[in-house]
Amino acid sequence: MLQDLLQTQLMYLKGIGPDKAALLKKDLGLSTFEDLLYYFPFKYIDRSSVYKISELNEDLPYIQVAGKIEKIQEVGQQKGKRLVAHFRDETGVMELVWFQKAAVIKQYIKPGMEFLAFGRPVLFQNKFSIVHPELEKIEAHKDYSQIIRIKPIYSTSERMKRKGLDSGGLHVLIRGLLEKIGPELEEVFPESLLAKHQFLSRREAFYYIHFPDDFEKQKRANYRLKFEELFLVQYRILKLKNNRDRDIRGHIFDKVGNYFNTFYEKHLPFELTNAQKRVIREIRQDMKTGKQMNRLLQGDVGSGKTVVALMSMLLSLDNARQACLMAPTEILATQHYQNIIKLIDGLGLNVRLLTGSTKVRERKLIAEELQSGKLDILIGTHALLEEWVKFLGLGLVVIDEQHRFGVQQRAKLWGKGPIPPHILVMTATPIPRTLAMTLYGDLDISIIDELPVGRKTIQTKHYYESQRLAVFGFIKKELQSGRQVYIVYPLIEESETLDYNNLMAGFEAIEREFPRPEFHVGIVHGRMAAADKEFEMQRFKKGETNILVSTTVIEVGVDVPNASIMLIESAERFGLSQLHQLRGRVGRGANQSYCLLMTAYKLSSDASTRLKTMVQTSNGFEIAEVDLRLRGPGDLIGTQQSGLLNMRIADLSKDQAILQSARHAALELMNEDSELQKKENQALAAFIRDYEKSRPDWSIIS
Repeated sequence: MLQDLLQTQLMYLKGIGPDKAALLKKDLGLSTFEDLLYYFPFKYIDRSSVYKISELNEDLPYIQVAGKIEKIQEVGQQKGKRLVAHFRDETGVMELVWFQKAAVIKQYIKPGMEFLAFGRPVLFQNKFSIVHPELEKIEAHKDYSQIIRIKPIYSTSERMKRKGLDSGGLHVLIRGLLEKIGPELEEVFPESLLAKHQFLSRREAFYYIHFPDDFEKQKRANYRLKFEELFLVQYRILKLKNNRDRDIRGHIFDKVGNYFNTFYEKHLPFELTNAQKRVIREIRQDMKTGKQMNRLLQGDVGSGKTVVALMSMLLSLDNARQACLMAPTEILATQHYQNIIKLIDGLGLNVRLLTGSTKVRERKLIAEELQSGKLDILIGTHALLEEWVKFLGLGLVVIDEQHRFGVQQRAKLWGKGPIPPHILVMTATPIPRTLAMTLYGDLDISIIDELPVGRKTIQTKHYYESQRLAVFGFIKKELQSGRQVYIVYPLIEESETLDYNNLMAGFEAIEREFPRPEFHVGIVHGRMAAADKEFEMQRFKKGETNILVSTTVIEVGVDVPNASIMLIESAERFGLSQLHQLRGRVGRGANQSYCLLMTAYKLSSDASTRLKTMVQTSNGFEIAEVDLRLRGPGDLIGTQQSGLLNMRIADLSKDQAILQSARHAALELMNEDSELQKKENQALAAFIRDYEKSRPDWSIIS
């Protein structure tokens, strides 16, 4: 059986053995036949060109020359000893050089023999040479063009190279593997899918990805294998959604009652945007179907997600069910609590806050009121997941900045009642469509894509260190107009001490530039006690502090409408998503706001792209797409979930079109034969079962 064969340990493949197998596992993470089969080249070198020696130049990364060995000699002493072969074609002479294995090489090459020599050209003392060339014999009766091919290059390590496991060595092993298992690589897609997309067979795809005859076949093999990988992911996600919709009963919220209507008519502090109204309609529709809602709400900072979440919680209360909101930090949970308390003042609701700092007496009260039903809305941090937090009837869970929670953590909320609550997960970090379809493809997605009326676009400008005096002059004018300012410094773990020193030096410089009593400068950073951080932030919110010097602890959780400037120091050291989040801390009021990006003059290409993107657009989804291209999906979603995207060949930052096609194909198949019971789908059903055995069940809740 193929799957059993693929799980065979690599030490049993001819040419490997225990020592090389251990090295392959340690350096590349390859343990089984399957691992090696899916270890794809990271690039290909076109060996279709054969250069004349007279055509060589130092700018060519690789060359291939056809010629004849003239003479062979050993030159140099001890460590400098090397084997040199003079290699001639009709236009000139070059050298082939070996520093190792001279005795073996001398047995293989003799004067008068013709070879194709391949490698990097090096110019030394006005003569070109190739060090450790790859040689291929040219038979007298055969035109050398017949043996030219595309050369795949595999990642390897120095230790592996010393054991003969360089790129060429890996290629030899993979050839042996394909000879052994090739006949077993049967097709898994139904004939109709193969015909529709004009795919290579599965066997051909694996052969031509490793041993392409030409670039057209390599491209077709690449496409087929990427499609297969993305199809499996999408089919599994859609299957989970299908099963959940079919099997999991949800609360039926068919009433729009007093809490919702009174809030909408009398307490809503502003007119809802059309986007907010649309999202609330989508949520109401979900909640009355009798199925469990699982909806992702995306929206930029300041787009009004909190009001949408609150109105969703009021729908739960109107239908005699409790609600809770979980946030990743105490600061953010506290801000949600304070904002919601203010918004619902007069509605007669009991709302409490639960965090790691909540006192024992308050916890006991929360436990009693939750189980008696007296507590309507509980807002908190991870503390909501503790065993003692038990609701009388939990109807809706809202999870803010959900990417900061692990899957198991979120899944605990399912056990808080006999019927799973409706789930609304929110993020102010816009997620590119390809990533959303893969990470959250089993969720329905709502997007708030407009800002509240009266919000002015934040003006973003990039300044170099040499322009600092002009920047400070501008800040002074804003402060004298009664505005407040954030100044943010980077804080990166690897250089925490250095960054801390930079922050403190910056704070002292700001105090000198903006002296008391005219200005008051505060400071917040991660080394401070929670109470001290809260004290400083509250002073800033009250307007007692004019300038808040900070690290990124203020990225999430501070809402100060009077703050009109965000100055980001060493902006080149921040990621795009983080820069966008920081920018969202200003522009919360009616005044024109500014984001000022201060950098050194010398910037990397990626840093320059990030800064240009920030200046050119404030659209979070455009920014997220650029971020995906720059950083890739693993970094974008963070360590909690990056393991979900360990793709073997597909790349979500580049393969959007293939992903769309794969999802469409999976959806079509799901609609035609959801259980894959038809005869033509049996091979695919077995393949998916094998695939699922090797993947964690990460979509219990998303």
